[in-house]
Amino acid sequence: MKRFRALLSVYDKTDVVELASELVDLDWEIISSGGTAGFLGSAEIQVTEISEITGFPEMLEGRIKTLHPMIHAGILADLDNSEHVNDLEFHKISPIGLVVVNLYPFIDTPSIETIDIGGLSLIRSAAKNYAHVGVIVDPSDYSDSLEEIKAEGFLSKETRKRLARKAFELSASYDRAIAAWFDNEFSPVEPTRGLSENIYFNLERVDELRYGENPHQVAARYRVLGRPGWWEDIIVHGGKEMSYLNFCDAEAAWRLTNELSDEPTAVIVKHANPCGVAIAENITSAYEAAHACDPISAFGGIVAINCPLTESIANLLLEGFTEVVIAPSYEANSLEILRTRPNLRIIEAPVSSLPIVDIKVTGGGALVQSSDLVNSNPSSWTVVTKREPNKTEWDDLVFAWGVVARVSSNAIVVATCRQAVGIAAGQQNRRDAVRLATDKAADRAVGGVCASDAFFPFSDGIDIAVISGITAVIQPGGSVNDSEVIAAADDAGLAMVFTGFRHFKH
Repeated sequence: MKRFRALLSVYDKTDVVELASELVDLDWEIISSGGTAGFLGSAEIQVTEISEITGFPEMLEGRIKTLHPMIHAGILADLDNSEHVNDLEFHKISPIGLVVVNLYPFIDTPSIETIDIGGLSLIRSAAKNYAHVGVIVDPSDYSDSLEEIKAEGFLSKETRKRLARKAFELSASYDRAIAAWFDNEFSPVEPTRGLSENIYFNLERVDELRYGENPHQVAARYRVLGRPGWWEDIIVHGGKEMSYLNFCDAEAAWRLTNELSDEPTAVIVKHANPCGVAIAENITSAYEAAHACDPISAFGGIVAINCPLTESIANLLLEGFTEVVIAPSYEANSLEILRTRPNLRIIEAPVSSLPIVDIKVTGGGALVQSSDLVNSNPSSWTVVTKREPNKTEWDDLVFAWGVVARVSSNAIVVATCRQAVGIAAGQQNRRDAVRLATDKAADRAVGGVCASDAFFPFSDGIDIAVISGITAVIQPGGSVNDSEVIAAADDAGLAMVFTGFRHFKH
């Protein structure tokens, strides 16, 4: 049997001793760099140090080890090319048939010092020359590769090609993680220059989902390497697997719950839109008020609260049907109560925040924008009517403005006592949105406020709000008909506030 050489240089030493031992038994020569060579040597495996081959010692604290023609020529040579073979013979370089490398853990511990250079060069060289070289970057591939070598004497071309693709996938993933790290250090959203020319997202599949939005669609959940999100730190206390729509709705519910208030807050979401939101003195009252907004829509919804979930809320949840419940923690008895519903997904989650950018996939590309931050500071708003809001109205306007920004456009939120009592989402015109929200609110709109995610183009929406009993309105302003709208508000004795910013959500 022809004697082959295998280069082993690994940060993750999992199963590398067993691999090297088996290769030696198959009469392979093992060459290795300092750290791996020492590790294998301590296991009494015969190893040739790379420095012996190159005639050059490691230097720069290990930054330079394998970057040498005596190594890379042995990997890159096309053995079907006579000139390549002649070059190897002239320079007394032996081919390398197998490269086993894994990289410094930059993704887990990003820093300049954990950016791997030599290892990545070895991987790319071996993968490029897969016609003659096998490259293994994942310890999970050791066993199958050894079995094939034992049976065939070498890895098949099909296996080498598959492993090469995996190697280039790792290389691309690694580089994207480094670029994403630099984006984190130097934000991809630069106020003076806009968005960066390139934004890198390194996606790794985490879960295969049963299906997508509909049963005929294939779906999976991915995470962005180097940018850990709150989903990676959740604790699941019970329930069946999350579905695609569960993830969508839970994301919307948990984000709004976290950003709306530090006071006890409850949010209920259905089809990515809130159908119940409330802030109260205690979390049980907040949940009851949120559920009261639209009990019909709350059926089969996602519930999120920002306080420990109590036994009283657990019992209330059992009175209806909830798909997912999310809270920062759970009282012991509440978990026992909730687990009596075996399908209810019970999630304990850390605080969530907005991502830096918002991305929507389009045909052959993507639309990217900075995330929509909501300014809920009344000192930056303008009262445009003769009457100013009173203290209660101000509280409700601030609340309603925070909610309406997270409702799909055209959006209207009617609120009273920091409780949403009517929410209209995704309407094609604002007048219908006001009508729908006030119809849902019914008598609860009397004395309440109305928030609009964009300006009122005409006074007809204000007329509907007045008829319903609303006393204060908050909107961005900016319509060519602002004067008409303000006049309608003044005629009805409404207080109206312009924020100067709209919050379309598509």
